Amino acid sequence: MKKTRLIALLLAAILVLGAFAGCSSKKESDSSAKTSGKEASEEADSTTITGIVDLVPHNDLIEFVKDQVEEQGYTIDIVSTASDETTNEKIATGEITFSFNQHWPYLAEWNETNGFDLVNAGDIHIEPITAYSDKYTTVDEIPADAVVAIPNDGTNEYRALRILEQNGFIKLDPETATSLKASAADVVEYLKPIEIVELDSAQIIPTKDDYEFFITNTNKALEAKIESARLFSEGDDSPYANIITTTAENKDNPAIVALVEALRSDETKAFIEEKYNGAVIPAK
Repeated sequence: MKKTRLIALLLAAILVLGAFAGCSSKKESDSSAKTSGKEASEEADSTTITGIVDLVPHNDLIEFVKDQVEEQGYTIDIVSTASDETTNEKIATGEITFSFNQHWPYLAEWNETNGFDLVNAGDIHIEPITAYSDKYTTVDEIPADAVVAIPNDGTNEYRALRILEQNGFIKLDPETATSLKASAADVVEYLKPIEIVELDSAQIIPTKDDYEFFITNTNKALEAKIESARLFSEGDDSPYANIITTTAENKDNPAIVALVEALRSDETKAFIEEKYNGAVIPAK
């Protein structure tokens, strides 16, 4: 009898241990599944890049290449088509992966001022700053003492003054060529008598009727859908190509690489040339 009871106790113990082992195994299996699922989710998330882009032509170009990039397994999530002064900081802090809204000289100055090291993942296109007029169709028609409005921010004012110099209106202090900054105070000679009005760039197109001609950025002209005559512009040698901005860590992110390659493809260059007819130029 004692022997039978002992065997029964042993069997019960084995069953209890087996149950605990089964529970433990199930927990480990569930834990493993959860971990695996989390890793899969993280891996899936790594194929999505988020960005802020300006509306025209930037978002047009993103939409043009979006399917090509997605065919390679990457998703582009545009969170805004209106960049602002916080955009670069959002890249630096990881809130977004990239932006498409600025040129390298601006970014280099921003990095220096703010202590960041955002990078250029690729030159995409040039928006040549351009002289427009609603009153004249050629440079030769512009009369003496014509009033011209130009943007008053450092980079764009230099660009505007530079094309005025290239087209024979003024002569700039030679030092501006290396600084890439200038204002009307840097004009050392007026080769043709004109009056330069320095304005906030946002005010130029709304007040364009007040001037014989005006100089503004291509994207502003495209967004405003103005039909003014184009008098003269920067050439394709401009250092102000619009770029894909990201962090040094993300520059080699396969999704960023795929995006840049698609935006710089011959197909995209042909799209730019056909759609914008010289108002936007593919970067070299």
